[in-house]
Amino acid sequence: MRTTILSAATLTIAALALTQLPAHADGLGLADQEDLAHGVDLLSVEVQHGARNVVVTTTHTDLVESYRSGSSGAVFLDTDPSDPGPEYVFAGGYFVGTDYTLLHTDGFATSAWGDPVEGSYRMKVDYDAEQVRMRISRDAIGSPDEVRVAVRVAGTRPNGKDTRKDWLVAPRTFTDWVAQ
Repeated sequence: MRTTILSAATLTIAALALTQLPAHADGLGLADQEDLAHGVDLLSVEVQHGARNVVVTTTHTDLVESYRSGSSGAVFLDTDPSDPGPEYVFAGGYFVGTDYTLLHTDGFATSAWGDPVEGSYRMKVDYDAEQVRMRISRDAIGSPDEVRVAVRVAGTRPNGKDTRKDWLVAPRTFTDWVAQ
C-alpha cells in the first residue's frame, strides 16, 4: 500500500483512515492549504482505489445543510495516462435536497461535460463529520489500472452574490496516480 500525505496536520487523520484500507487497495491522502473562509472550504482529499470501487472522500470546514450555502463540488477523474485531462467528473451539491451525477467529460469546463455514466456510483454527505464521500464502481469507469483526481468545490457567501471556488492544491491540478 502506498500512502502520501502533504501536511502534518492531516497525518493522524489520514493514517487512521488509510489503515482501514483493505490489503488489495491503494490510497492517497492530500491536504489543501487554501482557506476559503466558507462552509465548503476544502481541507483534505483521500482517494482509495480498491478492487471493486474508487472512493474519494473530501473533508471540509463548517459544511452546512442549507441550500443558501450553494455548496457544491466536482471531482475530476483521470483514468487514462496516455490522454491528458479528465475522462469523468463526479458533480453534485453538498446541501440537503440536492442531487449528484457522474458524467463523461473531455476537460474541466462545464461545457465539456457530456452524457451521464451508466453504472453504480453514490455520494453521501455527512454534516457531523464534515465529509463528502463518493463511491464509484470501477466497472462504471472502465476498470482502470490507476486513477488520479482533481477536486474543485464552490459555495455562495452569505450575501448571496459572491461565489467562491477552492481547488485541491491548485486549479486543474491532479493528485499522483493511485494504482488498484
